[in-house]
Amino acid sequence: MQVTVTVMLKNGVLDPQGEAVKSALGALGFSGINGVRQGKIIVLDVDDGVDVPQVNEMCSQLLVNSVIESYTVGTV
Repeated sequence: MQVTVTVMLKNGVLDPQGEAVKSALGALGFSGINGVRQGKIIVLDVDDGVDVPQVNEMCSQLLVNSVIESYTVGTV
């Protein structure tokens, strides 16, 4: 089974990568872009016995910096 963890910076946290992408899109002639937030997706290939609480524990211990990032867990 595959589990996805989508990690994003929390609202209010400066996103310099997102700002760089927004600027680059403008430089390429794309208009109407009001903001860009960049994040990451982590795909875990796990045994069927691994449940959401275990994935949450993985996130809190290693995968996510809970001070500045939030996350969601889903399945592929």
